[in-house]
Amino acid sequence: MNLLYLDSVSVTFDGFRALNELSLVLAPGEMRAIIGPNGAGKTTMMDVITGKTRPDKGDVLFRDTDLTRLDEPSIARLGIGRKFQKPTVFEQLSVRDNLLLSLKGKRAPFAMLFARRTSQEEARIEEILATTRLTPHAGRQAGALSHGQKQWLEIGMLLGQDPELLLVDEPVAGMTDAETMQTAELLRDINRSHSVVVVEHDMEFVRALGVKVTVLHEGSVLAEGSVEQVSANPRVVEVYLGR
Repeated sequence: MNLLYLDSVSVTFDGFRALNELSLVLAPGEMRAIIGPNGAGKTTMMDVITGKTRPDKGDVLFRDTDLTRLDEPSIARLGIGRKFQKPTVFEQLSVRDNLLLSLKGKRAPFAMLFARRTSQEEARIEEILATTRLTPHAGRQAGALSHGQKQWLEIGMLLGQDPELLLVDEPVAGMTDAETMQTAELLRDINRSHSVVVVEHDMEFVRALGVKVTVLHEGSVLAEGSVEQVSANPRVVEVYLGR
């Protein structure tokens, strides 16, 4: 069974067709990179999957659930988590407390900070710190982290929700080369236990992920395949890579 299934999805804003008969299939456990020029429909696709935007037509299924009938909170509870391009962390709190607040199933989040943590919560936080390379920074204020480390913390906060599918939007924008490569490694680690869709512009980063690539152009799929295959596609070079 497919994890995510989009078929003939179209979205129009004020006469502009943001998605045009877009079809995409993601298998359980897969990581997919989505690339394409600005205005290709990458963000609108994420908005449709998370319930922020309703398509004009087409099917959007997560396993066998019709996502077009659900609102954003329901889709999040179903197991789809999204990380936006700009990191939003609680700057005044420690890295550890940011992760504590993110843990799945928590009510009255700020009361959590003063409650005793269970051994399960502690273990989960340590696991996420290790995955996100933030163990040495656990006690630091989130506001003192580098831009790249804030991105990792936000990915960690998404992991705290334990979604089955992570949608990650331009995670390496503004990162150093070293941070970019560490982020590729981090996402590959996460992909061992979660499905991941990564929207990105940085082709070196996409190459480092080593996964199937979908190229969007004018709201539909232009090409799919390995980085090498799409990089050699004359149409992809013309509309995107040749610029």
